[in-house]
Amino acid sequence: MSDRLILYAAAFLRALATGLMGVLLGIYLDKLAFTPADIGLVIGSGLTGAALSTLIVTFLGDRLGRRRSLLVMGIASAAGGFALIVTSSLVGVCVVAFIGMVNGMGRDRGAALVLEQAILPGTVTPERRTRAFAWYNVLQDMGHALGGALAAMPVLLRETAGAGVLVSFHLTVAVYAGLLLLSALLYSGLSSAVEAHESPAVEKLAPHSRRVLWKISSLFALDSLAGGFLGTALLAYFFYQRFAVDEATIAILFFCARTANAVSHFGAAWLAARIGLVNTMVFTHIPSSILLMTVPFAPSFAVAALLFLLREGLVEMDVPTRQSYVMAVVRPEERTFASGITHLVRMGGWATAPFFAGFLMQGLALATPLLIGAGMKIVYDVALYKAFRHIKPPEERLRE
Repeated sequence: MSDRLILYAAAFLRALATGLMGVLLGIYLDKLAFTPADIGLVIGSGLTGAALSTLIVTFLGDRLGRRRSLLVMGIASAAGGFALIVTSSLVGVCVVAFIGMVNGMGRDRGAALVLEQAILPGTVTPERRTRAFAWYNVLQDMGHALGGALAAMPVLLRETAGAGVLVSFHLTVAVYAGLLLLSALLYSGLSSAVEAHESPAVEKLAPHSRRVLWKISSLFALDSLAGGFLGTALLAYFFYQRFAVDEATIAILFFCARTANAVSHFGAAWLAARIGLVNTMVFTHIPSSILLMTVPFAPSFAVAALLFLLREGLVEMDVPTRQSYVMAVVRPEERTFASGITHLVRMGGWATAPFFAGFLMQGLALATPLLIGAGMKIVYDVALYKAFRHIKPPEERLRE
């Protein structure tokens, strides 16, 4: 199996697990009698662990070995999943979430992506780079969709096998951990070609790369802080509480949402080839945020679900284009560091916001994080367009 196919397969399995846990984490913790504030603490703890691992691979991933780093992180994540089954106290769950890098975002945004996205451009020609990232994200969102569907397992286990409530959740969490373990084991088949020939430190960045990287990272920090208010675990909890629907209904909703995400990646690659990467990022992202702001005011679950799915058909179109853009505007030997830095600031935002989102849900209103997150994302899009509309990747400069 080629390195690119291994990356695709591992990302798909990890996305299955992430999609499953994203939908169920808030509901599972609610069954353990955790408050919204507690749920926010757990989600933030897991993302903080992911942020720390991102920091490590950013500066040491190439030196330690990309393949070895991916394998170790995958095994640690699987171990954290199994430990979550036998832990029920708030402190214990927070510790397990931190060590296991438990991802409540519902989308795979962990440290493994830093290395995978640094490796992927080297497996294709520059002309096929954006399409390779599109396929990479399509497979991830297919995994997220199917993982969201797997979140119906507790209901099915209770109705068909007579399992108790907590037992049904424990068995489902075991599936989550098993998927992560399989994903980790795939990395052992990567070839030596995935390793970096040189690991540049910050001072080795080209001046142009340095300027672009720090400017775009500051904007990504704002976007990720907004995204931290909108993680799948919090959104699923919002639908669960606001409209009193069960896990199976929410699982179907997020299956459809992730399917819409997956289809949109093909549209992103097609659109970017015609109007450019930055334009595609901005002109699809702003409408998605406006749609999300309407969800809390929907009179019924059906209307809210429709608005949410329309939003999901647009919101992820900036992902493959953003990844392709960052990898295109730095030198090949700078890609691990660039991928790491941009992911690190994003992980920092994602890890920070849930701590506040849980308290806002509990102290103000369930919809507060949705409105704050969507508003911040619109500010980010406007700032991104203003700062980067004239900085073109190589293939767009050639077309001019």
